[in-house]
Amino acid sequence: MSDDRFANLPIKRVPKPWGYELIFAKTDRYVGKILHINRGESLSLQYHEIKEETLFVVAGELKLTIEIDGDRRELPLHAGEAFHIAPRMIHRMEAIEDTDVAEVSTPELEDVVRLEDRYGRTGTNAP
Repeated sequence: MSDDRFANLPIKRVPKPWGYELIFAKTDRYVGKILHINRGESLSLQYHEIKEETLFVVAGELKLTIEIDGDRRELPLHAGEAFHIAPRMIHRMEAIEDTDVAEVSTPELEDVVRLEDRYGRTGTNAP
């Protein structure tokens, strides 16, 4: 007789054109992921209507583009640094080197508005 309360959680790997995501927690209140971004690759320039997230660079280095009230800036993020992404904040991550980012967010995974995307996904919420 097994007791699921003591079972390891399944980890879901989601392939992406820029690398992959490992979803290690998903509840109706929060989601935990590791994003592996290959060197030179980037996520979409995007924002979320509702989703709120905090990023923590576990390893590597990335350039974080953020735009608040029309003011766009590029910020370096190194291992050990974190950044909070509020709803409707335009943002993009680009890996300077292979980079692993822990993302903790609210659970609205389909809430993405892509403004620019080098992989042809602009205007969609496709993985």
